[in-house]
This record gives sequence, structure tokens and C-alpha cells, in this order.
Amino acid sequence: MTMLSRRSFFAAMLATSLIATPALAQTRKVTMALDWTPNTNHIGLYVAQAKGFYAEAGLDVDILPYSDTSAGALVANHVADFGIFGTISLMTQRTAGADLVATYAVVQTETGRLVFYDDRTDIQTPKDLDGLTYGGFGSDWENALIGNIIRHDGGKGEFETVTLGTSAYEALANGAVDFTLEVYTWEGVKAELENVAQRAFRYADFGVPDQHTTFIGSSQAYLDANPQTAAAFMAATQRGFAFAVEHPDEATDILLAANEGMLDRPLIRASLQALIDGHYLQTADGVIGTIDPAKMEATGDYLFKAGILRDADGAVVAERPDFGPYYSNAYLPE
Repeated sequence: MTMLSRRSFFAAMLATSLIATPALAQTRKVTMALDWTPNTNHIGLYVAQAKGFYAEAGLDVDILPYSDTSAGALVANHVADFGIFGTISLMTQRTAGADLVATYAVVQTETGRLVFYDDRTDIQTPKDLDGLTYGGFGSDWENALIGNIIRHDGGKGEFETVTLGTSAYEALANGAVDFTLEVYTWEGVKAELENVAQRAFRYADFGVPDQHTTFIGSSQAYLDANPQTAAAFMAATQRGFAFAVEHPDEATDILLAANEGMLDRPLIRASLQALIDGHYLQTADGVIGTIDPAKMEATGDYLFKAGILRDADGAVVAERPDFGPYYSNAYLPE
């Protein structure tokens, strides 16, 4: 598989489909695990399901409800065929031995940012965060990220951390913490809708490499055993996200209908528009779903140098991993 170009892979897939036996032509079951409750990062999946793109590809896709077990763990342990996971979880879990491979970049550029309230006149640049309190989510990556951002601006990188999970946003609102991290296309948009004035620092402006943030991926075991199904699933999923970019009102309605009573329409619609206008789902020159090798190498290198990557025994890896096997564009159509 790895020796084939994408063009020859899809040519082989087409040739095989022309001589497919009735058994091979049967609908193929695919399970898809979410990384969180349904939101706009997932919209292409629901569109592909509702518009019949999966059915046209011969797939019966079951979008599994979000659970306490991470999508990466479900995929790596072959409980789910595909799942959504972030760059950091992909890099850390794969380095520790998890069978994970990213096959679709949901977003083409970083959606996260460091955020604080607009009335904090004492915060003008990242070095002003020294000595302040961060409301966090409990990962090593966060502290390394923030420390590096502050030091890049000339500060010491010294701050207090309080682990709060999603309660960090409430803590920011009531002044219990000074700053936190958020996803602009969700929490940031929500703040705008509620007329909450915020300011933010973009990671990439302070020495952090840009990243895709969110992926759809599988396990190498599944990809090796089911290359045609994987390619069909990726192509139909790409169609779903492309449709959402072109038809945001209908895509919003589809996501809401699939998750009745769970979602706020104004937030969903505004979030999707932010993803479109910011060229997150699809770049200005039309790139959608493709994983950028340069971004993967830069992010992996950054995590390695920060001491975030650990092996299966929990020890910080001493040698830079080969990040090539962590992702693949081979299952996307040309």
C-alpha cells in the first residue's frame, strides 16, 4: 500500500471494483467514533450520511455516540474503524505505541488560541502572563505550549495552573483565572454571540508551528485490511465537508436534525460560518481534507523538543520519531 502512489492506488481500486463479486459489492459497515459531543467539526460526517454520499459509496456508516473513552483509544483498540482525534493526541498516543493513522485533516490550520478578557489592560503581550493563573485541561502539552509562548515574547514562562476542564471558561468569566485556551471556531464564536469582549494570542505568532488541530483517522491494521472501504469512506466524507462549505444553511439543518434538542442553531450556524470564512475546512485555493506533511513534521519536531512525546513505558523519547507513518493522504481522491 505504501509503495503505491495515490493515483495508482485509486486506479487499482477502480479496476478491482469493475470485477467485483456480489459479495464484494455488498454494503460495508463502518463505525465512526466522535471526540466530543456533536459539533461543527463533525458536520461533514452528518452531511455525508444524510445526503446519501455514504450509501452511494456502498457504506453503512454508524456514527457512534461520544463516550468517556477517547476516539483514539477506540480506534487503536479496533473497537471503532475510524475516529476523530487532535494533533497532540495523535502524536502522543502513536509515539507511545497506539495503532493510529490520520487520514483526513478536518481543519487546514490551527483553531486554538490563548484567550483573556478585553478589559485586562495589564495583558498586552504574552510576557505579561508571567505570574498569572491559567485555567487548564490537565495535559503536559498546555504547560509546554504556554511556557514557550511566554518565553518567545521575552518572559520567564512562569505561571500558575489550575486544572478545571471545561469549567475553565466559567472560571475565566468570574475572574477565578486570568487566561485559558479555547477553540476560536467554537468557544470564541460563542463569546462573540454573547457579546463577550475577548482578546487572544495566536500560537503561530509566538513560535508555535501551525497545525491541523483535528483529524479523522483509523488504525494501520484496519487500513491494511480494508483499503477500498477506507478510500470510499474518505471520498464520501470529503464530499460531506465540501457540501457543508457550499451549502452552510442546509448543512446546519442536517446537523441539528441528526442531534435534535442537543444543539443551539445560532451557535452552529455561526461556528460553521467561521470555519468557512477563516478557510479552516477548505483553503482559499480549494484544499480540503489533505494533510500537509510540512505541518506534521514541524509539529512533531516541536513536541519532541518540548519533551512531550513518551514511549510505551512513559519515558520521554530520546530520539526523534519518524512521523511519516503517523498520517497518510493515500485514501483521499486525487
